[in-house]
Amino acid sequence: MNGKNICKSLNAKLNRWLDSIDDENIKALIKKNAIVTGGAIVSLLIGEEPNDYDIYFKTYNSCLEVAKYYAQKWNDSHEKKVEIIGDTEFMDEIGYSMYMSGSGMPDTDHESENRFKRISAFIRSDGTVSEDEKDENIAAESINPIDNGGEPVQAVEDTESEKPKYRPKYFSSNAISLSDKIQIVIRFYGAVEEIHENYDFVHCTCSYDFESNKLNLPPRALEAIINKELYYTGSRYPLCSIIRARKFIERGWHINAGQYLKMCLQLNELDLHDFKTFKDQLTGVDSAYFETAIDSIRAMQKEDSSFKPDNTYLFEVINRIF
Repeated sequence: MNGKNICKSLNAKLNRWLDSIDDENIKALIKKNAIVTGGAIVSLLIGEEPNDYDIYFKTYNSCLEVAKYYAQKWNDSHEKKVEIIGDTEFMDEIGYSMYMSGSGMPDTDHESENRFKRISAFIRSDGTVSEDEKDENIAAESINPIDNGGEPVQAVEDTESEKPKYRPKYFSSNAISLSDKIQIVIRFYGAVEEIHENYDFVHCTCSYDFESNKLNLPPRALEAIINKELYYTGSRYPLCSIIRARKFIERGWHINAGQYLKMCLQLNELDLHDFKTFKDQLTGVDSAYFETAIDSIRAMQKEDSSFKPDNTYLFEVINRIF
């Protein structure tokens, strides 16, 4: 599909989504701030149907308000409640445990105006919530706030045509999945360049701006797509990138040793024995499985606050899960 037709397709998709929204303020925020980037554009360029459309927002406020809108929609019709929490960047593991146990938000002394405010969806005692309980593991594996990048995902299909379109179906701390292939990413927001700082492979960096109806196709990204080349641009999540690479390779993409070396060099700068770093680096990859490892470590730390997982412990947990 050429660029002109991709713009038409994306504009039509997002306008159909807007038609499902009953709050004019939310419609206006989406129209002004929504960005599509990642795997959907790759799929359209090569003539395939996107698995889903990853939606990001240009501003903290627009992302927060849209997330709250869908949380309220969910809460109006479900027993298991979702709460959207803003400004959680500095919530440590103790604070997280306090919140999840119902003790409230911890105090923080961090007042820097330049800090990055994070938005998260919290479900007490569960961490995720899905429209279909039996589908939570499937849905969890399809959530990738970094980018699905053309990877195959097993979507939760709608079987009841009378259900509303674009309704919230799945919440995690990183994203909200709606029916009809819309995925709202709440972990990251900002200008396209800022969002792509969290990305890893150059072919994922095409983007569409809803407000201007303009498509950006960087030449290097197009070259990588044509050649099915995994070119690593650097990411905040090198561990995630190493794991994700295998999925592309299974689909016929190729990667040279130099790209692996770049990922390893960045990974070497991180302390994966630090629990917060370990958990953060597993964002978006096989989360249904890795969440078990994270829960195991969290349980050990609750018993012994000085516990720090070493390789022996991590190997044992990984072997048990996989």
